[in-house]
Amino acid sequence: MIVGICGAGTMGRGIAIASVVAGHNIVLFDVSEKALDSARANIISQLQKAVEKGKLDAAQCEHALQQITTSTSLDAMSAVDIVIEAIAEQLEIKHTLFTALESVCRTDTILTSNTSSISIASLARCLKDPSRFAGLHFFNPAHIMKLVEVVKGPRTSAVIIAACVEFAQGLGKTTVVAADAPGFIVNRIARNYYNEAQRIVMEGAATITQVDSLMRGLGFKMGPFELMDLIGVDVNLDVTKSQWEQFFHEPRFTPSLLQQQYVDAGLFGKKSGDGFHTYE
Repeated sequence: MIVGICGAGTMGRGIAIASVVAGHNIVLFDVSEKALDSARANIISQLQKAVEKGKLDAAQCEHALQQITTSTSLDAMSAVDIVIEAIAEQLEIKHTLFTALESVCRTDTILTSNTSSISIASLARCLKDPSRFAGLHFFNPAHIMKLVEVVKGPRTSAVIIAACVEFAQGLGKTTVVAADAPGFIVNRIARNYYNEAQRIVMEGAATITQVDSLMRGLGFKMGPFELMDLIGVDVNLDVTKSQWEQFFHEPRFTPSLLQQQYVDAGLFGKKSGDGFHTYE
């Protein structure tokens, strides 16, 4: 199978690694040549680490690298069997991309979005054939995390959902078919993990470091602030705002002023070197 991935950021890279290790050919698209170069370097590094850990042999690594093509031209998507969009969480930008993809891709190409917050119905409304569109929501880091939400929009074909489930399971993922509700399943639950933690800090009941330490002590692999730093504080805030709006400003989903202040200051987390915590 030829897998087209739009967006060479953190999620796009992780999805590319998971797909290429599973034996698929990858076409990675981004408008930035610099982003593509950075993505390829990161993918090579991750695959080499897998070899060092004995999870992948050297021959498999070399073969996988030969299966990856990068391009700044959307025309490269003309031959792919499935497209996974992993660009910014903004409806207008995604609409522009999918409108262009529909004119470039084959009529039987499956179109999917890795969105974590925007409704599949609203994303698909720009398409002439919304029946071939679905949500395929991976979790960060996508090549490690096992869960994938397959999201069925109101006009998504059952055949497409079955194909998406089969594809994700072929990557070694655990799949769950989710309804097209705000936040789907995981983010609807996780939003409270982030929001309540920020309320505790804003009220002065505990520090950021204390909250993260306490949650790790309860068995979580990462505290809420560490997790927001990994995802991207700005990306996480966009998802919170989107979900809040879709729930018609339900108070428990209200975005935090604390998070907005960090974003305004350019403290985006690991990718910027500083966020709720400082990284070298």
